[in-house]
Amino acid sequence: MRAFAWFLALMALALAAIAVFSYPAWTLLQPFFDFPFHRVGERIGMLAFLVGFLLIARHLGLADRASLGYGLPRRAFLREMSLALILGVASMLAVVGLMSALGLLEWTPAADFSGADLLRLAALRVVSGFAVAFIEETFLRGAMHTAIERESGTRLAVLLTALLYAATHFLASHHIAPAQVTPRSGLELLAGTLHSWAQPAGIVDAFLALLAVGVLLGLVRAATGNIAACAGLHAGWVWVMLVAHELTRPARGAPLGFLLSRFDGFVGWLVLAWTAVLAVPLWRFYSRRAARVSKNGT
Repeated sequence: MRAFAWFLALMALALAAIAVFSYPAWTLLQPFFDFPFHRVGERIGMLAFLVGFLLIARHLGLADRASLGYGLPRRAFLREMSLALILGVASMLAVVGLMSALGLLEWTPAADFSGADLLRLAALRVVSGFAVAFIEETFLRGAMHTAIERESGTRLAVLLTALLYAATHFLASHHIAPAQVTPRSGLELLAGTLHSWAQPAGIVDAFLALLAVGVLLGLVRAATGNIAACAGLHAGWVWVMLVAHELTRPARGAPLGFLLSRFDGFVGWLVLAWTAVLAVPLWRFYSRRAARVSKNGT
């Protein structure tokens, strides 16, 4: 469990950096740039995380392509990622379709976009989807999975990466107006970032759904030995979700409205059930596919 402890310490370091350095950094930048306080704090946390990650990767022997999940040749990696992207988009579109059929979603005025507007929206969101997927998968199913698997085995690697994956989705953005910024604002920003965890009953459905998604991605990672499919699936899911958030809103008064979480109006009991349905066939598919890819050597 030492490897997992290192990654937990990295998350704690990034959060502590927000509390300690946000105010001094904002004070230095404010005379020259009109950056919002929360944006400065977020960048401080990201910088601390990146520096810590690079140091931990070197310390744990993870600073190579295979350990980070990129062991496949480039052509094979892109092929596997592209196939997974199609599967991710198709499976998430099915979820959105089911939500609509159950009366859980309402179309917003944005749904009346022109064809060009919709294409632009889709293009922007696919970029966001891949950015999220590569960052999270490189860290979680790449480096962290490798480190824990070497030390404690595959099962713990899948479970622990899934737990951290689910937990980090509840780090919220908290805004503090410039006129209200004080030397204590770094602590206030950290408290706001962790606010969702103050009421765990309100996020339990979203947490369990995200935990299930994390386990599914971990199983795919374990089956394939790399993050190509994980990145594609993840990007496809996020892409569809981001577009759906722009074009629809949850129908809070629907009889089955409890199936969508209060956290984000999307990830909840329905997504948990759908992920459970997908898990075994998707894992079997990638187990067989990985065996063929390994046999062919491409």
